[in-house]
Amino acid sequence: MTNSKKALQLDEIPSRRKLAITTAVALAVAAALLVTVVLPAEYGIDPMGTGRALGLTALSAPSPTSEEVAQAPAAVTLAPVVKGPVADYPGQYKVDDVQFKLGPYQYLEYKYRLERGATMLYSWTASAAVISDLHGDPDGAPKNAVQSFDKQDRREANGAFTAPFKGIWGWYWENPGGETITITLKTSGFYSSATEFRSDRTRRTHGVTDLSKVIVSKMPEE
Repeated sequence: MTNSKKALQLDEIPSRRKLAITTAVALAVAAALLVTVVLPAEYGIDPMGTGRALGLTALSAPSPTSEEVAQAPAAVTLAPVVKGPVADYPGQYKVDDVQFKLGPYQYLEYKYRLERGATMLYSWTASAAVISDLHGDPDGAPKNAVQSFDKQDRREANGAFTAPFKGIWGWYWENPGGETITITLKTSGFYSSATEFRSDRTRRTHGVTDLSKVIVSKMPEE
């Protein structure tokens, strides 16, 4: 082998310095992708806020649809019969009082099943500002066909809501910081069930209480 061929082969072999730089760049790119893409999309962890900006946190959500939420029996479906300013319902309205803990960069959804025209009163507070979105999933609509009605960063909200269509309705709350946040929600209305969806893909059906049971439990004993 001639000296010129040996020199050419040696030139083609990368130096340790080049290998170290290439490896460092590859690790940096992988770490950036992990934080900005993989964690928000797969686990709902979004420390940089890029997942929310790119719409990736929605990919990690359990993608609730109205069919996945516990359905109320037809006999107790709380669909109103509107008679001018009066709306008659086939059952008592419900009350709900729940509290949630949101760890750093975690989110959850809490939704009620409401018939078209059914009304709900609500009041919620958070120990620190959260990203919130009051929205609904229509029955029979394609997956992720969500309609949003009140989306903003805030610490509390109080109001009334009337469902414009049959489906599941509620809130998306996201903790944008590094400290745990407590959310307290109180509602009353003509809903038939409530379901909690977490960023770790777990879900839990919550019981809601008839008004009559609340009144009886608070009546003084004779």
